[in-house]
Amino acid sequence: MKKTILRYGTYGALTICVLSIASWYGLSTLSLSVQEILGYVTITVSLCFVYFGIRHYRDKENGGAVSFKQALTMGLLISLITAIIFGLLDVFYTEVLNPGFMDYYYAEIAENMKGTLPPDELRIRLAELEEQKAQFSNPILSFTFMATTVFAIGLIITLLSALILQRKSES
Repeated sequence: MKKTILRYGTYGALTICVLSIASWYGLSTLSLSVQEILGYVTITVSLCFVYFGIRHYRDKENGGAVSFKQALTMGLLISLITAIIFGLLDVFYTEVLNPGFMDYYYAEIAENMKGTLPPDELRIRLAELEEQKAQFSNPILSFTFMATTVFAIGLIITLLSALILQRKSES
């Protein structure tokens, strides 16, 4: 089971890295909202390896059987590997490759707010935005948020995969 978890966790991690880097550099001219949607698509595609890892283990290594608990454990660990690697990649991107990203991102959000909110509400929202910017400028908090986001999506995919793929042994 360990080999399968490591193999499919690595596949998920490599996929999320390749797709994220391609998106950051190849699709950077798209609006932030479109980039955000593509980010969630990237996460979901990368976490499809949870399903494939559990299925591989069930069909090729465990005689066609896998319990819900085994599938859940495998899926969570595959998701965790993918989440940690993405959290590290995101921090590397925002701290080394594109250190101006946070300023750009928050300036873009503030500009969008200016056109849609009344002045009183705008002041409140801009103050909240500055707090968020300060928090996300901290690499540890940024890592935690990004890794947790990937892991949360991985949890959902894991639960679905475990329900779909569980199969009792025929003994």
